[in-house]
Amino acid sequence: MVKLDKHYVDPRLVAIYDIENPRGMDTDFYVQIAEELEAKHIIDLGCGTGLLTRELATANRHVIGIDPAPAMLAFAKKQSGAEQVQWIDGDASVLEAKEADLVIMTGNVAQVFLTDADWLTTIKAIYSALRSGGYLVFESRNPSARAWEQWNREDSYFQFESSNGSMETWVELVSVDDHFVTFEGHNVFNATGEDVVVRSQLRFRTHDEIHNSLTQVGFTIEYVYGDWHKTPFQDDSRTMIFVARRH
Repeated sequence: MVKLDKHYVDPRLVAIYDIENPRGMDTDFYVQIAEELEAKHIIDLGCGTGLLTRELATANRHVIGIDPAPAMLAFAKKQSGAEQVQWIDGDASVLEAKEADLVIMTGNVAQVFLTDADWLTTIKAIYSALRSGGYLVFESRNPSARAWEQWNREDSYFQFESSNGSMETWVELVSVDDHFVTFEGHNVFNATGEDVVVRSQLRFRTHDEIHNSLTQVGFTIEYVYGDWHKTPFQDDSRTMIFVARRH
C-alpha cells in the first residue's frame, strides 16, 4: 500500500495542486495519444485533481478517474466537466477486468511505488483491466538525468496567489540512497507565516528496470519516448514515456 503524502490529503495543499502543476505539454501528449489510439474506454490511474481526466471525457468516451486520496477526488468532483467522469476512490486493486482501451498514469505517479512488489502488483492489475490490444501509457523520470539536483530553493521557488492568500513554495533535497530520493516540499502561507512541510520519497527506476517489469507481466513495449514531442528515448533524456500494449 502506497503511503499518501500530506499534499494529497491536506485540502489547503490539494487546492493549490493545479496552480503548481498546470496544464502543459504532457496534457497535450496524453490527449493526442488517446485520439491516436481511438480509445473509447479510458482509465486515469492516480488521477489526482482530474485536470487531464476531465479533458479526456468527451461525449463518445467512458472515462474513469481513480485515486486513493479522497481530498483530491473531492476537489476533482467540484470542477467543470466533472460530471462526465466516473470517479473511484481507490488504487489499482479496484480495477478488476474493465476491458479498457487505455490506462494512463501521469504526473510521474509510477515513481510513488517504492517496492518492486507494489509496482508489479499495480502493473499486473492494469494488464488485467485492459482488453486484448489495449494500452498502458505512463512516464517516469530518468535517473541518469539526476532531476533531484534542481530540487533546492533557488531552482524551485514559486510565489503565487491562492484561495488562502499569498503563498511561497519550494522543494529541498533530503537524501539520495541508491534510486530512492527523499525531499521536502515547503508551503508557506504568508498571511500566517505557517510553513507546511511535506516529506516525500520517490523511486527512480531505470529504463531497463521498467522495461523488464513490463515484459515480465506480459506487455509488449511499442515505444519509449524521451520527451513530450515523441523524440526517441536516449540515455540522457530527462523523462521516459512508455507506450506498452497488452497481448
